[in-house]
Amino acid sequence: MLLGAHGIDAYTLLTTQRALAQAPAVAQGAEAVVYVPAGRVDEISARLLPQAGARALVALGGGRVVDTAKAIAGATGAACAAVPTTLSGAEMTRFHRVPAGAENARLVRPSLVVADPALMASQGPQELAASALNALAHAIEALYTPLANPVASMAALRAAHLIAGGLAPDDPRRDDLALGALLAGYASGQTGYAFHHVLCQTTVRLAGTPHAQTNAVVLPHSVRLVAPRAPREIGRLAKTLGAGDAAAAVASLTARTGVTKLRDLGMRPDQIDPIVEAAAPRAEVRNTPSPPGPAELRGLLEAALG
Repeated sequence: MLLGAHGIDAYTLLTTQRALAQAPAVAQGAEAVVYVPAGRVDEISARLLPQAGARALVALGGGRVVDTAKAIAGATGAACAAVPTTLSGAEMTRFHRVPAGAENARLVRPSLVVADPALMASQGPQELAASALNALAHAIEALYTPLANPVASMAALRAAHLIAGGLAPDDPRRDDLALGALLAGYASGQTGYAFHHVLCQTTVRLAGTPHAQTNAVVLPHSVRLVAPRAPREIGRLAKTLGAGDAAAAVASLTARTGVTKLRDLGMRPDQIDPIVEAAAPRAEVRNTPSPPGPAELRGLLEAALG
């Protein structure tokens, strides 16, 4: 097995019931299997630290599972591998929270990623589309942060092309979606993120909306906001998507998730102000050209609420 060939032959497997049912062989070399519950990664990883032990970690699952494994590995110094089952791209970055109360925890990236396209793109059509839009958001923000560079931009634009083409309505091209997500994750890992991800992460945390769908709904509005701030970069995106209007092209992709309003995800109007108050001061917002202030962020959320 690939894990053993790379020196990971006795490990703690972090996973979910759904993910393990799809790839039961990954549990064969595990010394322990730990199921990752819903919740915040800092709290989950702190709770699971004793169960994980000092063994190497293998994450089999989506972004929450992979981020939890990274958080624990960053606290214990253990090796970490990832077998992704969504298009989150978390396996390609050092972005994650650290376990609550853990001192001297590091930010880490998995040293081994086993990327099976059929597994990464195994969700149902609407969930798959939402996961793909989350990956597309990584690619788009990678184009305009201060750390944007030619290699990352090349990966990001190729990712956008693969994701848009892979979201064929009747027959998704799962290999293209998986490769697009990996490239988008790579690009994001090299360049960091900006206001879109800050706003979406804060919305998920405070309004309880689902992560991928929140990114999908907000993304067309984010592209519309940033277009005059980064016209060259968003122009290249539009050309890659084969459209004159990048925001409209992204909106047509969002529609394939079955949800186009934050209201439909359970968000309420009275939650907008707390989200803006929490998101606006975040340092990552300043990674956006001419960073948007509270009024613009509020207007974006009002438009996305529907």
